[in-house]
Amino acid sequence: MRPSEIPFEAPLEDLRRRIEELESYPQGSGRSKEISRLKTKLLRDTREVYSGLSRWEKTLVARHSKRPHTLDYVEHLMADWVEMHGDRAFGDDPAIVAGLATFMGRSVAVVGHQKGRSTKERIHRNFGQARPEGYRKALRLMKMAERFALPLLCFVDTPGAYPGLGAEQRGQAEAIARNLIEMAGLRTQIIVTITGEGGSGGALGIAMGDRVYILEYSIYSVISPEGCAAILWRDQDKKENAADALRLTAPDTFELGVVDAVIPEPAGAAHANPNETIQHVGATIAAGLAELERLSIDKLLQARYDRFRKIGFLTEN
Repeated sequence: MRPSEIPFEAPLEDLRRRIEELESYPQGSGRSKEISRLKTKLLRDTREVYSGLSRWEKTLVARHSKRPHTLDYVEHLMADWVEMHGDRAFGDDPAIVAGLATFMGRSVAVVGHQKGRSTKERIHRNFGQARPEGYRKALRLMKMAERFALPLLCFVDTPGAYPGLGAEQRGQAEAIARNLIEMAGLRTQIIVTITGEGGSGGALGIAMGDRVYILEYSIYSVISPEGCAAILWRDQDKKENAADALRLTAPDTFELGVVDAVIPEPAGAAHANPNETIQHVGATIAAGLAELERLSIDKLLQARYDRFRKIGFLTEN
């Protein structure tokens, strides 16, 4: 049995391979019955495995390479995609994609992280870790969306902003901070969806919205569990403890008021059925847009301000 990308999924991967092998065989006695039996067992075992995942195990699911990325959502949900490149100051950053499209009859602006899947593409996309020029390219699109009254759809999936020397020299922190300022007052509807990892300021740089949604097995945190463990315990083997302390899963962030809704994923998570996941996300975004478009821009901005002011509010007993 080949090693699974997620250790606890190894038995499920074995069942999927057995089903694929049987489906490739010619029709024969008992073949259909055995396929049906294996599919029933796969569904039952998948639900059992996923019903008891720890926060660290959910982090591994959020990082799965086969989860849909921004361009997958664009391909399956949108039409007339025109991608924009460059920040008009330094260059282009493939870790963030930005462009215009049509979504369910509406013209929209789209920005999101793109991790890549093959080794070559991951290197090209820098594993979804954006540099300053990526955030400035995103800001170009945001201002265009505001100018032409286009709703802005943001898809977040990054371990964090790139911490390299060149990125810091070109103003990484300033670029993210500028996006936060501009998004806070952007005079158009903004819907954010956390589709995988929502890591630190790298995520937040395109994640200040009127509605913030998160997929069921995505995570959203100020730091990765490994980074937190290295700082607090000086031991990355404590990453599971760190994941629990960070409360970074979708149910955690919803309970804390950081996100507005959790989008359910199919049995076995998004990587097991990307198409169904994409349709769930599309339906949720469409419903959110319908709500936001009923608000005047001034009321929209006030509600956005109030939404973020409530996060982290403390009470004393």
